[in-house]
Amino acid sequence: MKSGGRQATERGIGRLGKLRVGVVGAGMISDFHLQSYACNEEVELYGIYDLSAGRAGEKAAKYGVRKVFGSTAEMFADAELDAVSICTWNDTHAELAIQALVHGKHVLVEKPLAMSYAEALRVRDAARGKDEVLQVGFVRRFAAGTRVLKKFIDDGLLGEIYYAKATHLRQIGNPGGWFADRTRSGGGPLIDLGVHLIDTVWYLMGKPKVARIKGATFLELGNRGNVDNLSYYKAADYSVDRNDVEDLAAAMITFENGATLMLDVSFSLHAKDTETKIQLFGKRGGAELEPELLLVTERNDTILNVHPQIDHLTLNFNEAFGAEINHFVACCMGGGKTLAPLGDGLEVMKMLDGVYESARTGREVVYDHNQAGE
Repeated sequence: MKSGGRQATERGIGRLGKLRVGVVGAGMISDFHLQSYACNEEVELYGIYDLSAGRAGEKAAKYGVRKVFGSTAEMFADAELDAVSICTWNDTHAELAIQALVHGKHVLVEKPLAMSYAEALRVRDAARGKDEVLQVGFVRRFAAGTRVLKKFIDDGLLGEIYYAKATHLRQIGNPGGWFADRTRSGGGPLIDLGVHLIDTVWYLMGKPKVARIKGATFLELGNRGNVDNLSYYKAADYSVDRNDVEDLAAAMITFENGATLMLDVSFSLHAKDTETKIQLFGKRGGAELEPELLLVTERNDTILNVHPQIDHLTLNFNEAFGAEINHFVACCMGGGKTLAPLGDGLEVMKMLDGVYESARTGREVVYDHNQAGE
């Protein structure tokens, strides 16, 4: 990526001192983007678009967005717009990212990058030779706990990490709507929740190349819209009429260096409660990132549990999105390299595809990077 200073001046950012940002999609996740941009003094919330013009208008009024666009084509063609956040259904991520890049916009695209690895490669091809920033929405990378743990890992506190476990089990939490429609979502809890777990652990492990994947998925319980007396998030288009995504996904991902990640995620499960847990184990120490940050080490032949004193020991979405958006803005304004680049989105997409393929075929998926020319 070339320096963004020249490009910023050409677009007028340097003259006005503001990055003009548009948000595509006005659903729930857009609020985290919009409020984070609104808190950044280097940003002007320039535009918003949604399939529902009314919903887009409401968000524009709430956050002081200057324009409500009638289409993505109109938005991307606006020469005054510098950058976009893509907060739409998964099946539109890749195509919208490509369109934005073609029109010379910086892009922050929500996870997952695409519906498949093959589709993600199209984004890679569109980004080749471009100066614009493309950042994938791996928001957990920017959470306070992840940032602190990454520094400890880089400093050698854990030593070589050889094993990790990541769990996000909802006992009932299928949002329905587009989340439950594979044609729009690409899958269920694996692509919605597991993408965060895979990325966070892989990132903390040093981003090793994947070697083998064994996965399994289950669709046994369905939407469970019959359950009363227990509330949970539901999509704006929630309906019990369609649900063709998995309830539960489990996987063992082994990397070329021998390290292994065990993963399980669910929308629906006969479990006591919702559970989130991320653990990493190294030759010199261990760590838990969820349910809250904890370090395990040895000193003077004694095992120590170390509790860091930080503001957010567990994931705080407002804090994490604020840090993510501020980083994206800084990269756009100053030309720095993003901590969540396109290449990482491709690798995570490859792992998601591997789990689904293994579950479908019942066989382990094996990668030969030399044969693939990687």
